[in-house]
Amino acid sequence: MSPLIAPPRRLFLSRTSRMTLSAAAVGLLAGTGSAHAQSSGATAADVGILNVALGLEHEAINAYQLGAMSGLLQKGVLDVAVAFQAHHKAHRDALIATIRALGGTPVAEKKLDDYAKALNAGSLKNQGDVLMLATKLELGATNAYLGVIPSFKDNKLGQVAARLAADETMHYTALMSAMGQALPNGALSFGA
Repeated sequence: MSPLIAPPRRLFLSRTSRMTLSAAAVGLLAGTGSAHAQSSGATAADVGILNVALGLEHEAINAYQLGAMSGLLQKGVLDVAVAFQAHHKAHRDALIATIRALGGTPVAEKKLDDYAKALNAGSLKNQGDVLMLATKLELGATNAYLGVIPSFKDNKLGQVAARLAADETMHYTALMSAMGQALPNGALSFGA
């Protein structure tokens, strides 16, 4: 399987690749310090959730790095992968700033080799394999972000998690389209 991104789709993706977490979203994340938290226990719970999210962002950044380094991606697909990786880096940076603003310690990124092993990168044999891995990770991140929204003690963090989920959903949708796969048929397909 060697899907190509059609020119109109490539144009759309190049435009969306410039979209990162807005300054307002970063400010919302970083500005949600203890003044908004109901207690130090609530803050600790939120920091724990944010660190799980940060772990997902570290994984995504490294998955896209592995895909880019694999030599398996055609130029147009590689460009999209790099753009999506940039989105994940913006997510990572915003999450780190928020965790620190809440007085927490951000979870550390592992070594690339650790992610390669965990993601079974040695099994990637073609562009389709790389895209399937990315699609699986994007869907998992979408569902994770949507799933944690009710758990935040600070409602503003839930709003930001929803915006992050929207980015992940856009990535998932673009990847599914690039592979020629059908999008979900039913409504309310994500976060279940």
